[in-house]
Amino acid sequence: MAPNDTLSATLAAVADPTRRAILSRLRSGAASVGELAAPFAMSLPAISKHLKVLERAGLLERSREAQWRPCSLRPEALRTVADWVEDFRALWEARLDRMQAYVEDLARREAGPAAKAKATRTRTRRKP
Repeated sequence: MAPNDTLSATLAAVADPTRRAILSRLRSGAASVGELAAPFAMSLPAISKHLKVLERAGLLERSREAQWRPCSLRPEALRTVADWVEDFRALWEARLDRMQAYVEDLARREAGPAAKAKATRTRTRRKP
């Protein structure tokens, strides 16, 4: 991974379900390592490793308030991922719109002769 490849670092960080759960918890505000570790059946050193990955990816920051070292979410770090995903979303929406138009056109063409024949039969029956 290149030193400035923030997209890869961010995607690697959020690839793990434990780290995603930690980020979800931090959406409601700062928390200590102990608070973040509470829902998981793993040691504090293991949680600390997850936090370091998130910190290196720029997704969280640690500060110091007396004896308390809270972790806080840095949602702006997800902007790179959001922008990258948005480019693909726009591409696929355009492709799907073109495919839908093609399928609708194809359906009209296939229904054309059958629809004309049905209309002709209906008109001929109405004549006295």
